[in-house]
Amino acid sequence: MAESNHTSCRIVVLISGNGSNLQALIDAQARGILPGTIVSVISNRPDVFGLERATKASIPAITLDHKEFDSRETFDQALQARIDEHQPDLVVLAGFMRILTPEFVRHYHGRMLNIHPSLLPKYQGLHTHRRALEAGDQKHGVTVHFVTEELDGGPNILQAEVPILPGDTPEVLAARVQLQEHLIYPEAVRWFCEGRLVMENNAALLDNNVLAPSGISFANTEA
Repeated sequence: MAESNHTSCRIVVLISGNGSNLQALIDAQARGILPGTIVSVISNRPDVFGLERATKASIPAITLDHKEFDSRETFDQALQARIDEHQPDLVVLAGFMRILTPEFVRHYHGRMLNIHPSLLPKYQGLHTHRRALEAGDQKHGVTVHFVTEELDGGPNILQAEVPILPGDTPEVLAARVQLQEHLIYPEAVRWFCEGRLVMENNAALLDNNVLAPSGISFANTEA
């Protein structure tokens, strides 16, 4: 990947709903701590609030309704074409609730990030908060990782832990995790845009150092 810096790092964000992580990125950009520009937001669902967030921030907002396509492959081909119109350096999945085809993932190899509400590799897939509670875990959290063809299985970059407290419900736990999501996602995107974060040989590297399988603990990062 060519080294990106400051506003030359072009970011496309994919969403499916409320867009709270998108808002965290928009806010980071507005504060000048995100060295890049969100050039487009694309939703696979119409009329979601995340599109309003983009419009309010004067970011081009696009709806590409997956229900209008007859297969996953044709949707991903159309989505790829819309993304590539913006010549992005980075594609950010922010609550994008689609399983992506291998061809799509390979096209953005090393330049697509996802955030997942668990301490990966635990609880890949859906219903992570309920599953953590049912397992009797004492801690839960969130992971930012590179996207590979394995669902929620690409190399981890950054994790934040939260305690599981007596009386927690999936909804209460989700809210606690989401606060951490909004802190760590802009951080990982910042590292990428600064040219410090890359994926090589199916491993995440920060400042040329291979990260541990769990990624970096957010508590150990510098502001």
